[in-house]
Parts: sequence; C-alpha cells; structure tokens
Amino acid sequence: MATATGQANAKRKPVFVKVEDLKPGTSGHTLIVKVVEMTPVKTSARPNRSRALLSGPVPPARIAECVVGDETGTIIFTARNEQVDLMTKGATVILRNAKIVMFKRTTMRLAVDKWGRIEVTEPAKFAVKEDNNLSLVEYELVTVPDQGMN
Repeated sequence: MATATGQANAKRKPVFVKVEDLKPGTSGHTLIVKVVEMTPVKTSARPNRSRALLSGPVPPARIAECVVGDETGTIIFTARNEQVDLMTKGATVILRNAKIVMFKRTTMRLAVDKWGRIEVTEPAKFAVKEDNNLSLVEYELVTVPDQGMN
C-alpha cells in the first residue's frame, strides 16, 4: 500500500513484553506465553432481549479462565468463544494487542478483544515461573487531590 509520498507502509515489528511488566489499565501488549491451566467457566443462559428479538435465540458465550505465563510470572487470561479452543494446557501462544482488564476493580486479568489476535506457535523453551501470579496482587483505586488548587 502506497502513501501520498509514494513510499510503502512497512509493518511495525512487534515489541514483546514479559508478564512481570504488565500494569493495570494498559493495553496493546504482545506476549509469548504458555498455557499452564485452563478452567471453563459456567455461564448463565440469560438471553439478551434486544438481540433475541432480532435474530432468534443466541447461544451462550463460552468463557474459560486460563493461567498463562512466561519465565517472569503468570496471570489469568480470560478466553472467550473461539479463543477457548486455542487455549489448551501446555500450548504456547502469541497474544497480540492484549489488554489488562481489572476484575472486581482490584485484580488484573489479561484479555484479547476483537481488535487483538491469538496465534498458536511452536513450543517455547522457557519454564513458566508459577510463583509470581500477577492476578493475586490486589490493587486499590486511590483518588489523588488536585495539587494546583489552593
């Protein structure tokens, strides 16, 4: 694809981050992680009324909580629908454009929405550091008073 100046747009090289570098409220992360554990979550069959009226019955969403990690730590990844099929125990995956979602406003979870991508890749050679689970760290939202007003 050429731009107005006639030069082709080169794709940016992804910058891979480690699990220990993830912070609350951040997004756009690219990580290579191993799936340590995968637990399907039971979802209620509550139909969304507005959607049910237009298109008929909607199948319930499939959700799984997966512990994923690298050599620096682990975090819980929330897989949805087709993502659940890719997150098998022991698989190595690349999470592109992942974001941190705060669960119950206190703990971090990793997620990939419709703008991101999950790719299964060749098995990684690293050992997952399971004793550093970032999803067990509780955060508190603190309101900082405005310093400019006197």
